[in-house]
Amino acid sequence: MTAPQGRGIAETSSTGPTFRILHVSTGNVCRSPITERLTRHALSDRLGDPLTGGLIVESAGTWGHEGAPMEANAEIVLADFGADASGFMGRELLDEHVIRADLVLTATRDHRAQVISMGHSAGLRTFTLKEFTRLVRAIDPTTLPDPHEGVVERARALVRAAAALRGWLLAPSPDADEVFDPYGAPITFFRSIGDEIHQALDPVVTALTGVPPRA
Repeated sequence: MTAPQGRGIAETSSTGPTFRILHVSTGNVCRSPITERLTRHALSDRLGDPLTGGLIVESAGTWGHEGAPMEANAEIVLADFGADASGFMGRELLDEHVIRADLVLTATRDHRAQVISMGHSAGLRTFTLKEFTRLVRAIDPTTLPDPHEGVVERARALVRAAAALRGWLLAPSPDADEVFDPYGAPITFFRSIGDEIHQALDPVVTALTGVPPRA
């Protein structure tokens, strides 16, 4: 997956329908870059080339540092998982990003509220990452479209099912849906955040694709 001008999958078009996943944090230099690139890595592990199935993954920050590289510790975390950090450039969250997104996954509840406040009917497709993971775990995968008939339709059905469950399956604690900001922290904290993100993404990517991770 090449990354022309730093955005890679986000700027590449594929034939047929697409499903766009947008990861949002504050500066778009720590949490959302890690989440974006780990998502791409996991999708590639399951699908080969996510674009073949129409899945597009990108990120932005509510106070994004436009054109900035990701933090060096974030790159180290990605290397730990064998994920590609090359070519990344930060960007500020814009209306067009929210409009185009089929699923918005944020680091915190505050980010979620900021995305929803932008309008564009974003409420039903915007979740914190950990919130979406919790909801996805409660969805029977046999109720979703067969991935062999199209990953895009399966992904759209997954978002609808998660939105329907949101009011019924609440977080066990106020912090349960938060991924805390490691900006300026030592590599040990970055790695703990990387582990949190990786663990939260695994069931999401499995549900999206219908393909479990490689043993």
